[in-house]
Amino acid sequence: MRVVIDVLRTRDIRNKILFILALLVVFRIMANIPLPGVDMTRLEQFFSDNQLLGMVNVFSGGGLSTISIALLGLGPYITASIVMQLLQMIVPALEKLNKEEGEAGRAKFNQITRYLTVPFALLQTYGMLTLLRTQGLIVIEGAFDMALMMVTATAGTIFLMWLGELISEKKIGNGVSILIFAGIVAALPSSLGRFFSEFQASDMFVYVAFIAVALITIVGVVFMTEAQRNIPIAYAKGMRSGMRSGTSHLPLRVNQAGVIPIIFAISLVLVPSVIAGALVGSPNPTVAGIAQAVNAFFQNTWLYALVYFALVIVFAYFYTAIIFDPKKIAENLQKQGGYVPGVRPGARTEEYLHGIMNRITLAGALFLGVVAVLPLAVQELTQIQALTVGGTSILIAVSVVIDMIKQIQGQMVMRDYERF
Repeated sequence: MRVVIDVLRTRDIRNKILFILALLVVFRIMANIPLPGVDMTRLEQFFSDNQLLGMVNVFSGGGLSTISIALLGLGPYITASIVMQLLQMIVPALEKLNKEEGEAGRAKFNQITRYLTVPFALLQTYGMLTLLRTQGLIVIEGAFDMALMMVTATAGTIFLMWLGELISEKKIGNGVSILIFAGIVAALPSSLGRFFSEFQASDMFVYVAFIAVALITIVGVVFMTEAQRNIPIAYAKGMRSGMRSGTSHLPLRVNQAGVIPIIFAISLVLVPSVIAGALVGSPNPTVAGIAQAVNAFFQNTWLYALVYFALVIVFAYFYTAIIFDPKKIAENLQKQGGYVPGVRPGARTEEYLHGIMNRITLAGALFLGVVAVLPLAVQELTQIQALTVGGTSILIAVSVVIDMIKQIQGQMVMRDYERF
């Protein structure tokens, strides 16, 4: 409590928090302004029966469930980020731009990502609107109405992307994650209301088990978010004044990638589903047949969960490989006269760190995969739609809160080191 009071008394941090809250209010207003011609009654039923769109709605910040002007939220921006991360592994110029040219290079890399967001937003918005129109959830009369809605929703995505960057600039958390977190928190009252409205005494055991699983999930998320493997680091005599061998360590986080693999996986799963929804009414029987097969695949909960689980694990390793560079760490340790006891500096240290990271990433990746498919498994096993152990939502919420607390504490320490 005292820390909270200290934070509120610190003028610049208090102003940053108030600024972020103001932007979140703007975001929630956008997420509740629907596009014209929406059948809200049928829309609510459609989302309760469609697991995929329900999960996508989490990452749109709730904008999808109301067919708002922020229809897909930051989904197209996340998709563009995935494509750019993949391209930098293929195109050396992009990798050099992002990793070797400093802050200016990263700024150019991010600018390209923003430009790429626009075509992705137009394509995904068209696919989603077509899907919703074929389901009778929205009325679109003519090409002009479709174009107007596409431009409006794309502008909403770009505006949210700008809001996210403004939040990130305040150094109190990642803007994209905070916007998603705001959508999760905003949906909590309605989720609880649905939970209690569908409660039946005959299912008491199921509900108790659900609450127990939810609590275990929260504990597991907190534990895995903070879990790390400490690699002991020794320094050659004289290289670090006052530091003896074994007095330092290199922390390697078990969940190095955070919530990014889940966000990437759901964004990637969304693309074929949206495209199939747009093509299911195609006059070409072959195209329509393929689109129907894709839709049928995503309606099979267990097949969808298996693909989703596999994608989360793949992206966990992929993103960890991007942000964790054992070669650079080994080189920096060697330059500073540091070494891992029992391991030769240089290439052997790089191999050692790479092996350790691969093993602990497997634990983190499996955990993320289980958390991602947990809501699907619970609903499929219980057949009670109100029971949704929002593992992904819990993971995002806990990760965002922990990250914000750490960044605020870091800023407080910079102002008053002795006290904090």
